[in-house]
Amino acid sequence: PTMAHSQALLVLENFIGGKFVPCSSYIDSYNPSTGDVYCRVPDSGKEEVEAAVKAAKDAFPIWSSKSPLERSQILNKLAGLIEHDLEAFAQAESKDQGKTITFARTVDIPRAVHNFRFFASSILHHVTECTEMPAMGCVHYTSRAPVGVAGLISPWNLPLYLLTWKIAPAIACGNTVVAKPSEMTSVTAWMMCKLLEKAGVPPGVVNVVFGTGAKAGEALVCHPDVPLISFTGSTLTAQRITERSAPHCKRLSLELGGKNPAIIFDDADLSQCIPTTVRSSFANQGEICLCTSRIFVQRGIYSEFLKRFVAEAKKWKTGNPSDPTVDVGALISKEHLEKVRNYVKKAQAEGARVLCGEGVDPLALPPGNQKGYFMLPTVIAEVKDESCCMQEEIFGPVTCVVAFDTEEEVIKRANGVKYGLAATVWSSNVGRVHRVAHRLQSGLVWTNCWLVRDLNLPFGGMKASGIGREGAKDSYEFFTEVKTITIKH
Repeated sequence: PTMAHSQALLVLENFIGGKFVPCSSYIDSYNPSTGDVYCRVPDSGKEEVEAAVKAAKDAFPIWSSKSPLERSQILNKLAGLIEHDLEAFAQAESKDQGKTITFARTVDIPRAVHNFRFFASSILHHVTECTEMPAMGCVHYTSRAPVGVAGLISPWNLPLYLLTWKIAPAIACGNTVVAKPSEMTSVTAWMMCKLLEKAGVPPGVVNVVFGTGAKAGEALVCHPDVPLISFTGSTLTAQRITERSAPHCKRLSLELGGKNPAIIFDDADLSQCIPTTVRSSFANQGEICLCTSRIFVQRGIYSEFLKRFVAEAKKWKTGNPSDPTVDVGALISKEHLEKVRNYVKKAQAEGARVLCGEGVDPLALPPGNQKGYFMLPTVIAEVKDESCCMQEEIFGPVTCVVAFDTEEEVIKRANGVKYGLAATVWSSNVGRVHRVAHRLQSGLVWTNCWLVRDLNLPFGGMKASGIGREGAKDSYEFFTEVKTITIKH
């Protein structure tokens, strides 16, 4: 980069105790659509985490003693401030993460706003339990209290969306937080910090420490004064978090990967199914833990489905994320792009057919995006169930399509991976839809639709897809400690 360019680099600072604090060392963050460094992120470690935890501990008595209504009003105010700056947040998210401006504008930032509004409302509606034992002359009731300092670690694929999905319930319940966003996508978290004081969030209630998992994340997970950790990311990192937090008996909520099946029966309405399944495969460059990466199609409609699906996938435009007509932006990093491409190479080496996308179709990029981390939506057919492409989470714009014959067979094959996050079922037979949904090992099953969310309901996965659930009631239970009180009268 030229001298003028390097001066224009955005430099982020940690947000601790209500103030921005410079850091002694920094990490480069890249703009994935150009391949250039565009921002510097604090490379925090033990010292910074220590300061943030102390600030959070100091703020806890005052924040936890506020009424739910007072906290609710502050959350609503913060939601309004983010919404007011929606366009600036969307631009920043798109530039930092590589996702299309359209996706950031319509999904990421509106959902971040909704997260605060939703928990601002739900915190006002929880009730505790009471039972009576007249024969013993006793009444029992439960009471809930915030736990303390919550450690929140969020990933790079939906940066503000998933960070606020943790911060909102944590502070609504009266906890204070130390959050660590991904070092690859920290800008919108830093922008949110600038609005906290104006929203009326007292200093120390929300602290944000930027840096890597290995340094900042590790320090947060190992800190004795952080009794709960909520993490969204890879299963591998979650294993490390579990090991490191075991000596402290921490409470964990882990939302991990998926290898999500779509099951398409021969009575599916393809006019709905095909566009939705293209979206569930390639939305946000396939970088959503809920994306479809294994498509099982009943043999009778297999060839028609494949033909129409590939035609639809080819219509998706890949290019500069700031172009509102683009459907597929850049992948998060050079390393990640390489990893995703390697899966396609492995599939080819195993004899699978790549029907469109990577290595098959030419990728034409605008001049400014030649060095960006782009990949076309890629459809692979005739992949064996035991192939790594059918077993491991690829997390890119790649989906595998295979044929099946019977309901019994497809349930077994759909369940034959270590993950169990989400599944979609396409059929116009209501009985079958219920039967199959019940037997899939999956925390979420969508039938004849995808990604329709009600935040009231539990969200999370089975097997290697995680531990715990998030949602109105589930997040409340996670972020509060329950006590049973018995009174003899």
